[in-house]
Amino acid sequence: MQAAPWQAATFEAQPRDYLASGAIRPLFMLGNALGVLERFPPGVVDCCMTSPPYWGHRQYSAEGIGLEADWRDYLENLCAVAAEVKRVLKPRGSFWLNLGDSYRGKNLLGIPWRVAIEMTGRQGWILRNSVIWHKVKGGPDNATDKLRNVYEYVFHFVKQPRYYYDAGSIRSAPQKARVENGAVITATGVSGVRYRRQIELSTALSDAEKTAAFSALEDTLNEVKMGRLADFRMIIRGRQRTTHSDSSLVSGRARELAEKGFYFLKYHPNGSKPKDVWDIMPEDTQGRGAHYAPYPEDLCKIPILATCPQQGVVLDPFCGTGTTMSVAFHLGRKSIGIDIAPDYIREAEARCRALP
Repeated sequence: MQAAPWQAATFEAQPRDYLASGAIRPLFMLGNALGVLERFPPGVVDCCMTSPPYWGHRQYSAEGIGLEADWRDYLENLCAVAAEVKRVLKPRGSFWLNLGDSYRGKNLLGIPWRVAIEMTGRQGWILRNSVIWHKVKGGPDNATDKLRNVYEYVFHFVKQPRYYYDAGSIRSAPQKARVENGAVITATGVSGVRYRRQIELSTALSDAEKTAAFSALEDTLNEVKMGRLADFRMIIRGRQRTTHSDSSLVSGRARELAEKGFYFLKYHPNGSKPKDVWDIMPEDTQGRGAHYAPYPEDLCKIPILATCPQQGVVLDPFCGTGTTMSVAFHLGRKSIGIDIAPDYIREAEARCRALP
């Protein structure tokens, strides 16, 4: 790749040729994100994962988004890129956007949520998750009149209600129930025998409800023994409280408890899905001499695994030194990175050439 911007025809040919090839090594494109994306064909990308420059935070090596005099212009420019991302995404694609906030004087502007509201309200995106990236350690903060910031947002947007999502690829190893002398003991130490006793002694269940509860408990215990469930909890009327609300008007589980007298919380044999708070250390030790954003590789893994199929394509329109592309390559996905700064693109290419 040349260090100077390509001709428009090359912009159009490069992604088309790359997408048609069998290569998974990343393609890097030099230029303004909006201008490059406008030359992409529609509906060709499975997943976009990016962390654009935050407004007013630092001077990067090239002009571009984040350097606007007014945060409203930043909002407009970033949302213009988001509209192009929506166009180039496949119908079942996902857009993951990592954004930090900014101050104007003493006022915290709420920029991440302003962007999210603009995208959902005006562009028709569906916001599926608002993830808190807990950075574990925050950056230096010398202010004496506010708390230190240790988190940023990662928003998950989709184009339509039905989209690609592989929850199985991101589940964590579960705590499992065990079988001792033929009896199932849950991971929290509760045995089937204890649940049977609670049903038997209950004064809140009718005889018919007790019969149904015994039968359902036996079925659930057999699912654990056969490996179809990792673990379970049984909620019995009068013995345990509902997990969310006691009101049957707002809680389906409370309604089930009122109508049946019991319900089960069943835990997937492959473990639980990640929560919407991620404890991930910023990466400031990657040896990236020219780039200062602490965007870590671990921040990309869940989005790519969950929302980009094995043969899919990942896009990062603000790729910096290629973190998203490096993760996509290691996970076996094709990827396209765009950046306005020639030195970042050179560093990203060198980084990805070193990949095994």
